[in-house]
Amino acid sequence: MTTTQFINDKINYLPKGYIFTYSDFLTEEKQNKEAIIKALNRMAKSGKIEKLSKGKFYKPEITRFGKLNPNNYQIVKDLLVDNGKTIGYLTGLSIYNELGFTTQISNSIQIGKNNIRSPFKRGMFNISIVQQKNTINKENIPYLQLLDILRFIKNIPDTTPEKVIVRLIEIFKDFQEKDFKIMIRLSMKYPASTRAILGAILEKMNIDTDDLKTSLNPISTYEIQGIENILPNAKNWNIK
Repeated sequence: MTTTQFINDKINYLPKGYIFTYSDFLTEEKQNKEAIIKALNRMAKSGKIEKLSKGKFYKPEITRFGKLNPNNYQIVKDLLVDNGKTIGYLTGLSIYNELGFTTQISNSIQIGKNNIRSPFKRGMFNISIVQQKNTINKENIPYLQLLDILRFIKNIPDTTPEKVIVRLIEIFKDFQEKDFKIMIRLSMKYPASTRAILGAILEKMNIDTDDLKTSLNPISTYEIQGIENILPNAKNWNIK
């Protein structure tokens, strides 16, 4: 069997939109890295597969509207998981959209990681990193994504801080006591403004906020216009 036949057979079993590299085909000692790379590039030029960026390919899903891009997770999965260990998570606009905070979509992908790096491109996608000071694991990610929303509440497009608060309260209604405790614990490594907004929301929901209150400087103020319409108690947290 030729290298091209071997690769073609494997690709036929891969799901559409799955990102793969030459290393996915190095399953047998007789397979040659250079030959695999050349074969993949030839297949991309012929249109059988698509090339996302250098060394990264996928089998596109084709609809009546054209070829679909891979989902954001696939595009950056090598930055999210390393040898089975979670090292990053999706945040930013894709998560704002997924959780119902905005309807905007973009070719920008934002990732939360412990170590930051300069923004870069991967094909048509702009990738940027937001530093996350908490431990990143599967259990923490849903809470970190919500805390990121509070952190960047002024920057979420096509919405207002008021609407963001309303949506967050809807999500928090499904939380149990342990969820709020985790949120509060993780928020301690976020900016004070994030903790202040979280405190105002939880206070309105009659959740214990003592730890949040004592973590804040009593003379610091936070300017987030409009949320007092949803959170009349915002002044208790020096939010103006």
